[in-house]
Amino acid sequence: MRSARALLTTALIFLLLTPLSAAEAGHPPPEPPVAVPLGMPLSDVLLIGGTVAPGPDAGKAAIWNVSTGKPGYLNAIDPATGASLVSAPLTGADSGYAVTATPDGTIYVGTYNNGHLYRWRPDSGNTVEDLGRPIATEGFIWRLTSDEQGNIYGGTYPGGKIFRYDAVTGAIRDYGQIVAGQPYLKSIDYANGKVYAGTNPDAHLAELDPVTGVVTEIPTPPGFPDIRNVAVYDLNARAGRLYARFSTAYPGPTFVWDLATRAWVDEIPATHGLDVSPAGDDGELYLIQQSELKRYDPSTKALTGTGLTFTGRIQNTRAIGWAELGLPDYPGKSIVGTLWRGELFRYNPQTGKSEIIQSGVRREPIEILSIAGGKRAAYAGGFLNGGVSLVDTSTGAATFNRFSQTEAILEASDGRVWLGNYPEARVYSYDPAQPWSSPEYSPGPPGTPDNPKLRVNLKTDLQMRARALVEVDGKIAIGTVPEGDRLGGALAIHDPATGSTQTFRNVVQDQSVFGLAADRGIVYGGTSITGGLSTTPPTRTEGTVFAWDVRRARKLWETPIAGAGTVSSVAIGPDGLLWGVAGKTVFAVDTLRGRLKRRFDVGTTTAGGDIVATRDALYAGIDGNRIYRLDPWQRKTPPVFLVHPNRRLAVHGNQLLVTSGARLFAVGLTH
Repeated sequence: MRSARALLTTALIFLLLTPLSAAEAGHPPPEPPVAVPLGMPLSDVLLIGGTVAPGPDAGKAAIWNVSTGKPGYLNAIDPATGASLVSAPLTGADSGYAVTATPDGTIYVGTYNNGHLYRWRPDSGNTVEDLGRPIATEGFIWRLTSDEQGNIYGGTYPGGKIFRYDAVTGAIRDYGQIVAGQPYLKSIDYANGKVYAGTNPDAHLAELDPVTGVVTEIPTPPGFPDIRNVAVYDLNARAGRLYARFSTAYPGPTFVWDLATRAWVDEIPATHGLDVSPAGDDGELYLIQQSELKRYDPSTKALTGTGLTFTGRIQNTRAIGWAELGLPDYPGKSIVGTLWRGELFRYNPQTGKSEIIQSGVRREPIEILSIAGGKRAAYAGGFLNGGVSLVDTSTGAATFNRFSQTEAILEASDGRVWLGNYPEARVYSYDPAQPWSSPEYSPGPPGTPDNPKLRVNLKTDLQMRARALVEVDGKIAIGTVPEGDRLGGALAIHDPATGSTQTFRNVVQDQSVFGLAADRGIVYGGTSITGGLSTTPPTRTEGTVFAWDVRRARKLWETPIAGAGTVSSVAIGPDGLLWGVAGKTVFAVDTLRGRLKRRFDVGTTTAGGDIVATRDALYAGIDGNRIYRLDPWQRKTPPVFLVHPNRRLAVHGNQLLVTSGARLFAVGLTH
């Protein structure tokens, strides 16, 4: 038996060797981290869908649009002044393409993400009724139309269905999936007792008898090369004809179908969409074609320019129709409409007068999709509305620039900023020391050089999203997601010195590249089993990490991460291991062979997260609401660093930047 003296000696040694807590040592415990709000660095107008219909002013024509936000808003604009007449929140919805008017002046809106139907009645002011989700399984209502009785028909995703809302009883009829295997019912209109609908990802056009439920498919226009991976994006029934645009959000052919003879009778090339106007008194229509508002005569098939031209990458109408303006240069009826950034355009056929003015639709915050820390500022890129902001993280002051949806941002070692953009997996270089001037989205004064400059476009490689960027030996590596109903992303290596780009598709077979990191000439990636529209069933069950030798242009290894379909983010840790986030899992592999070294299952969902590294730790966002601090040399489960909503993370100086929706936060770090 040990003596009392031996036990006392052991206890003293234990106390001497055991570090005191901060409180026991007479020091206050460290303050818990605090997320300091830096505001909302991105805001702009984005109009999605719309129509021209009677407004709140004694039935006088107004331009109706849905603007994107959280929530989105139903807006009515005075076409004579651009002033806002109605601004009604669509509670629970972000936005919507679907806006239609019934004969009695009621406005209906169908939204996406929540898939609800909303109704504005005359004299209801800035209030709309939420009629709920017509079909429980459908989260998107793409387009709406109405019949003579005011019943509403809508097209949906992910079921590719048509539903009818009875305006009197509120009853819903579900007609089911209209074309087998087509999850997007992308466009819809009504004429002469029938409902017409177009699909995506393959361009089918169908006719529905709403009484019997019988569906008849309309044949593809003669000579149309391939209906795969293209949509019947727009569809308008006008004066006995259907105008169906077989394309995407960008220009494509509009084909004309005669409802009486049931034959294709014309093709109008290079039309912009999203709609053609209703027929005028002489049967004429107006549409945007080759960047100009043009008059189309259905009887002669002639197109006549108006002189009203549009610039920039996006030139779609968000609403178009007829209105009496009561202005000196606009006698009788004029064509009016809106563009995507809230501009109002108008044209008078009698005088030829036209103009584009900014409407009174208010700017809304934009969800932050990408973020990066730089030497002098942080950078934030927007979802959907797009845009890029330079943010002073000491004050939260932001300089906003209009741009497209920005999926990834990287400040390179030479100070240039690289932007990965949607669609067409485009990559731009931006010099923050020079004035911003984008001819596609936000041009500077005449003569200002392009900045950002387009460097890479991977459309010909069938890629859609430039999802990740990293610098490697002076080159820019790009990870992408494919376009359309496809599997197989790419790793592209762009050399700024020569302007050349090498593209390697299916570096990991049938997987998209979601995250990138680099070290000593090797690019490391995280992949997802999903494809472009997430409509093609994946061929694999697990996302991976991989290593790619840039100089030799070959893959060194790939390692599946068990139980996870997506590795959403990767980073090189202070320990030299490759760390990643895959759903609820944080893991590390060695960079030589990709062998698993650490794995912590700390989350509860499969939602994608983000991971970033500092010189002594890593920080991982999990489940969208917690951030973990990982000491790479410890093997125990990492502690929660901060409980806070988060989507993307970045490091800027001694701050961890955290995005949550449209808001940016900074958390101080100690090193």
